[in-house]
Amino acid sequence: MNKNTNKKVYLYLPILFALLLSAGIFIGAKLNSSQNFKTAFSTNADQSGKIEAILRLVQQKYVDTINQKELTEKAITALLQNLDPHSAYIPAEEMKASNEPLQGNFQGIGIEFNLIKDTIMVVSPISGGPSEALGILPGDRIVKVEGKSVAGIKITNKDVIDKLRGEGGTKVNISIKRTGFNKLIDYTITRGKIPIYSVDVAYMLNNTTGYIKVSRFAATTYTEYMNGFNKLQALGMTKLILDLRGNPGGFLNSAVDFLDEFLEAGKQIVYTEGQAHPKQIFTATSKGSFEKEDLILLIDEGSASASEIISGAIQDNDRGRIVGRRSFGKGLVQEQFEFNDGSAIRLTIARYFTPTGRSIQKPYTKGTEAYYQEENERFENGELENADSIKFIDSLKYKTLGGRTVYGGGGIMPDIFVPLDTIGRSLYLGEINVKGLINQFAFSYADKERQQLKAYKTFEHFNKTFFVTEPILNEFISFAEKNGIKRNDAQIVTSKKIIQIQLKALIARNIWQNDGFFPVIHSIDNTLQKAIQLLN
Repeated sequence: MNKNTNKKVYLYLPILFALLLSAGIFIGAKLNSSQNFKTAFSTNADQSGKIEAILRLVQQKYVDTINQKELTEKAITALLQNLDPHSAYIPAEEMKASNEPLQGNFQGIGIEFNLIKDTIMVVSPISGGPSEALGILPGDRIVKVEGKSVAGIKITNKDVIDKLRGEGGTKVNISIKRTGFNKLIDYTITRGKIPIYSVDVAYMLNNTTGYIKVSRFAATTYTEYMNGFNKLQALGMTKLILDLRGNPGGFLNSAVDFLDEFLEAGKQIVYTEGQAHPKQIFTATSKGSFEKEDLILLIDEGSASASEIISGAIQDNDRGRIVGRRSFGKGLVQEQFEFNDGSAIRLTIARYFTPTGRSIQKPYTKGTEAYYQEENERFENGELENADSIKFIDSLKYKTLGGRTVYGGGGIMPDIFVPLDTIGRSLYLGEINVKGLINQFAFSYADKERQQLKAYKTFEHFNKTFFVTEPILNEFISFAEKNGIKRNDAQIVTSKKIIQIQLKALIARNIWQNDGFFPVIHSIDNTLQKAIQLLN
């Protein structure tokens, strides 16, 4: 159910109920006096039974036939929506998809795909999945599923997922067109558990500095992080940049285990407290593997919840430096309660507090829509480009263990502010990115030149010797023109470097996945470059 639908339900339900109560009582009393009706709406009726009574009344008395289940679910949605922005009802049909990112896996055939020219193109088989085991390759085109054509029929991403995902152990038949083969190749794939990774990449920025990007805090995050950490430590890592930008959070316990690696035994990590949720304090144990070495965390306005727990604990304990922009400001803890029909509610049961006692939950008294629009207000107010535009309330000042001033009441403010980079931006760049043209062109180029690209012995060899030349750039500009973006020479000059780097990074991703993408794109990442300077 989308936000607009929720809003309409929230606005119209009270009106509907009021009309039913007034007109229904007046007319109904004359047409059909009912003892049950009188009892349900007597002045002595229990307040907790009103909603049930109204729903029963609508079912029994309403002029038209209504869907009782649909009405009940709309009423629950409206009720929870009025509590806070993060309490929510999840219908049974949405539960599985909503849990997958946090569980760290889903059931399917295990491919990353793009829709290019109305065709399902395999970007890459997922490591450890059924498709990889059968030998499906990047660049393969899925043209049939269960004998029916899926090419040239205006298939959508949802259609692809519906056809290829399914319960583990079930089978799906597909036919693939592969470059260099005249005939279609048929596969019968047995669906299985496909991992969803929450550590996007772990690699060495230089001889001593490691970089690890974490995209969410799921059930598997700690194990993934330790695998990446151990790999980098074996390569000589003594300094670490941990990237939590755009990380929306996840499981509290996952964040606590994660933080335990950086804090000495006895240091406070976080505490939670709510009306029916007694204060619970989480502290570090002695198991940490990176407790004293140089550490920098990267955050931005997309870092929320568990990401803010980690940033706040690192900051309050003076363990490392926080670099970037002010985080989202979500300090509410949800617990999931499931119903027998497979649906559930996620109910806010507590707030979390950083070690100094600050709540970083931003206000939500103006309603859910205003709450989520607050990020746009930051942009309009100039906060993303100038730290002086941020207004803090003196009553929300706190002191870290080392005596530094930090603030509560609306996200984590970084120790070192790095503004949003607007150099090289243009309307032309925005248009080609919105339409996904750089990604489409990079995929087509990598597919066409796959053998030549694979001739590079390593990604490092590719990164040092491959460049997006003028002929490649002009080929892309012509491609963009064919897809509705007019050539603008002045804006192309302004954005040329960014376009070339994005093209190179996405071409690399099609061959080496994230291990190829991030090292290239990081060359124009001002926040990361600032962090590297600080460590040096």
